[in-house]
Amino acid sequence: MLDFILKGRNLLVKMEVRKENRNIRDNHRRLLAEKFELKRNFFKALVRDPTLPQEMRELHAYKLAKLPRNSSFTRVRNRCVFTGRPRGVYQLFRMSRLVFRSLASQGLLEGIRKASW
Repeated sequence: MLDFILKGRNLLVKMEVRKENRNIRDNHRRLLAEKFELKRNFFKALVRDPTLPQEMRELHAYKLAKLPRNSSFTRVRNRCVFTGRPRGVYQLFRMSRLVFRSLASQGLLEGIRKASW
């Protein structure tokens, strides 16, 4: 019985670490996207410019493809900072609707009250 409980705790720890890793990965993607934003936009503009010769456009398309994949803003995902949940996240608070509701009902969010009329 005790062995099962210890295994259960170990499982919980692994799950929490997994969620934390998701947030760390997402933060890494945000940093990369910010770092390569200027280069990426420059290469995209050159590739889309029809007045440039085709060879030059292909060269810049190649350079754009060589940038790290995680440096694209489309790979950044808004996640809850508490649970790592990717959906139903309020951008203003950076927390999921479930965490928001529980914290608001406990009165832990300043200026947030449950509506009643």
